[in-house]
Amino acid sequence: PVFAGMNGSAIENFSCVIYNIFLMNCTWQAGRDAPADTQYFLYWQKSRDEEEMECELYIKDENFRNMGCVFQNVSIGTEKTYFLVNGSSKDSLIQFYDEHIDLYKIEKLMPPSNITVSCDEIKNYCIIQWQRPQISHSNKDMCFKYEINVNYK
Repeated sequence: PVFAGMNGSAIENFSCVIYNIFLMNCTWQAGRDAPADTQYFLYWQKSRDEEEMECELYIKDENFRNMGCVFQNVSIGTEKTYFLVNGSSKDSLIQFYDEHIDLYKIEKLMPPSNITVSCDEIKNYCIIQWQRPQISHSNKDMCFKYEINVNYK
């Protein structure tokens, strides 16, 4: 496909992460050859049935250029989410960048909660219990792997 706009003007290094169960950050860098006055705008579409929405809370750099977006109350569906970042400049047309992302793949999990340890010194064993982390995309018990590091003092 032929993309309208100046080569090297589209954003680079686009990446998103979901954290604290329902927050998402997406960030990017300005295109290497984008004019200095280029401003970028992010649109996203959670599924084909929902309408495309613009970012509500941009992260700006020192020149007030949009370099990211903070999303609140994100919930993860089963379809890939569509992201589009386009740009505008007085000097030239700016190429757009787009990507489909499975949101569950970018979720940074919370640590387990309610960790309890009870030890029996006579029988020389300990029982460690915890609740699985809350996750954004499902209430089902998925197959979590846990790693326990025990340090003897």
